[in-house]
Amino acid sequence: MNLSKTNVLFMAACTGLIVANLYYCQPLIVLIANEFKIPEASAGTITYLTQAGYAIGLFFMVPLGDKIERKKQILITTFASVIALILAATAKSFFLLQIASLLIGITSIVPQLILPLAASLSAPEQRGKVVGTIMSGLLVGILLSRTLSGFIGQVLGWRSMFYIASGICLLIFFVIQNKFPVNKPQFQGSYGQLIKSLFTLIKTQPVLREATIINVFSFAQFGAFWVTMVLLLSGEPFHYSSATIGLFGIVGASGALAAPLVGKLGDKGGSRVAVGYGCLLILISFIIFYFSVESVIGIAIGIVFIDVGIQGVHISNQTRVYSLLPEARNRLNTVFMSFSFLGTAAGSAYGLLLWKLGGWHAVTIGCVGLSALAFIVYGLTYKSKSKK
Repeated sequence: MNLSKTNVLFMAACTGLIVANLYYCQPLIVLIANEFKIPEASAGTITYLTQAGYAIGLFFMVPLGDKIERKKQILITTFASVIALILAATAKSFFLLQIASLLIGITSIVPQLILPLAASLSAPEQRGKVVGTIMSGLLVGILLSRTLSGFIGQVLGWRSMFYIASGICLLIFFVIQNKFPVNKPQFQGSYGQLIKSLFTLIKTQPVLREATIINVFSFAQFGAFWVTMVLLLSGEPFHYSSATIGLFGIVGASGALAAPLVGKLGDKGGSRVAVGYGCLLILISFIIFYFSVESVIGIAIGIVFIDVGIQGVHISNQTRVYSLLPEARNRLNTVFMSFSFLGTAAGSAYGLLLWKLGGWHAVTIGCVGLSALAFIVYGLTYKSKSKK
């Protein structure tokens, strides 16, 4: 069956609402630090624990979508995320909150189960557009989650945000149950063979390797920026509340408008070109950030650049990866996304380290270095005829 526009919109909405679980904690770092009486940089560890959990879930759970019925797996995982969010809301110590954050990451992989499902049900000439539309929902979820979280944390406290998120996921569970189509997998081997095949894909698919490495560097910059931006805006000279910091997510949401356009470009064979432009926009954003240590306008402009750039890199690479082996889309997505979010987790930790060493300027210079690495990979693989 082919997906209707309504199906695609439902998938985009579910994707955005569930991926938001990974980012609710970011504007709440200061509030969490105050409650548990720990340094703000220490409280920031929950951001990369959540991302690391997501990478773990991607690597060990998403491949099962090529072996078991996808809708069933999505439902089970969504319900598990409800439990993890409640554990975070009721955590009595920061250590328990860290464990809950890891579990939130592991169980919030549903968007990466929905995307291969959508790709497998889409006509080849529409696949880029469908992926781009669903990715719009994902990016809106990522960015507006910070706005919602900052406001709820300021008004009702940080624990309320996790209670509300658990209710949202429970509602999504019933929507998925009623609206999503059944999709049978094709892989007939064991789970061990399934995991082993991931390494075979890495070895045999050069496009997968290139797309994944570039995504790792790009996502690392994304993670480093968003976790340290909270620290910048909560201190001198801004002293913004969590609600005000969360509003910057609205600025970034404008980047989601680029997703369908990037997807259409991919359908016309221009995915790799879009990757290069995306990398350039991310680099420009950190040059802007460097000169905006006391400028709200500069930070807002930089956010638009980094989010449109991330869209260009990620959607274009994802479209390229999905075009490789239709029968292995979940496993291709596993490799691509698990390493990408390991990049986000490492980038968040990298950003916090740079913040401790030299503040905002150290963060921006360090991220320019990551941009340089992304361009080196892009340049070294440019002449390969296997690139699309």
